[in-house]
Amino acid sequence: MNYPVSVYSEIGKLESVLVKRPGRELENLTPEYMEGLLFDDIPALPVAQQEHDAFVQVLRDRGAEVLYLENLSAEALDANPAARTEFVADILEESGHTVGGYEDLVKEYLLSLPSPELIDEVMCGIRKSRLNAPPSTRGLQDLMDRRYPFYLDPMPNLYFTRDPAASIGNGMSINRMYAEARRRESLFMRYVLKYHPDFAPHDVPIWLDRDQHYWIEGGDELVLTADTIAIGVSQRTSAPAIENLARNLFARQKHINRVLALEIPETRAFMHLDTVFTMVNYNQFTIHPAIQNDDGGLNIYTIEADPDSPRGLSFTHNDDLVGTLKSTLGVDELDLIPCGGGDPLVAAREQWNDGSNTLAIAPGVVVTYSRNYVSNELMRQHGLEVLEITGSELVRGRGGPRCMSQPFRRESIVQ
Repeated sequence: MNYPVSVYSEIGKLESVLVKRPGRELENLTPEYMEGLLFDDIPALPVAQQEHDAFVQVLRDRGAEVLYLENLSAEALDANPAARTEFVADILEESGHTVGGYEDLVKEYLLSLPSPELIDEVMCGIRKSRLNAPPSTRGLQDLMDRRYPFYLDPMPNLYFTRDPAASIGNGMSINRMYAEARRRESLFMRYVLKYHPDFAPHDVPIWLDRDQHYWIEGGDELVLTADTIAIGVSQRTSAPAIENLARNLFARQKHINRVLALEIPETRAFMHLDTVFTMVNYNQFTIHPAIQNDDGGLNIYTIEADPDSPRGLSFTHNDDLVGTLKSTLGVDELDLIPCGGGDPLVAAREQWNDGSNTLAIAPGVVVTYSRNYVSNELMRQHGLEVLEITGSELVRGRGGPRCMSQPFRRESIVQ
């Protein structure tokens, strides 16, 4: 097969992509536990699955190989006799207090399952009622917290495959997630890279691993060109993590030599850079105007290698978003397409429903939610081909087409 990871742009024709079909984990959302699991509402699972299937079909119709996280994870566990035991041990260790002293019970249950069922159980969460621990084995924590229904919390955010790991060049960052509710998600990609027969033989470089101290998420990581990536300093990605990633990239590979750190407001609505800013063509971006100052500027820090600096890096500040992008892309003109047409109310509404979270599957070809009709029409007026999908239930998790896709390979682009 081709080398499994090759992403040197945001817009090259999508060749291979990772997704996760919404599953029973969404049925373990209730109003009481919704906020802690980072949801504002509860999607209707059958409809969400239909919408996701339609999204996947659009990608396939345009020639992309679609790989499912749940399948890759199960295949990785079956590829090595040690993988299953190791994976279950990691899951139990990172599940914290919810296991409540029942590690042996949960471990025995999970290891009794075929790998696809094991992965499904871990993803959807294990209810206490499913294992029905004998009364004689119940400890103090279980008695005190008897109303809490889970030994393992569900992972309802998994269908947003963009965040736990990010393809950059020929390697990946395996991310330490901001919220504890999502921390375990990046374990799946660690095991895929380590054990899956389509990935393990290639020894895919890991630019930043999930055990580092600072949080970073893939929704903030954008590959602008073969030599420059942009990373949002956001609610869910910290400045020290960006420094660590930049330092590792500069030391371990030759192509990427510049990181642009873009500072965006740390709010729930603007949780990642790709919820307010995405690249859709050689010189075109969608943008939510609310992230810019009155002069159209944005705090940008250009990070480059500097062996003479104590940190090994140099930092250059400017607030000229347009000028920086022109210089980076080598273009004379830049087209920033405002979410909602720039109308403050429309922009706020459509950005909340991921009007700026577009997925480019080829230069000038984007996948969007149909509900953001003002932004979609404006993109068409700017010459883009807009492929609309329904997202009435998918959007309840606060993510759009880019959030739901993690490219493994994109075709090289020539302007």
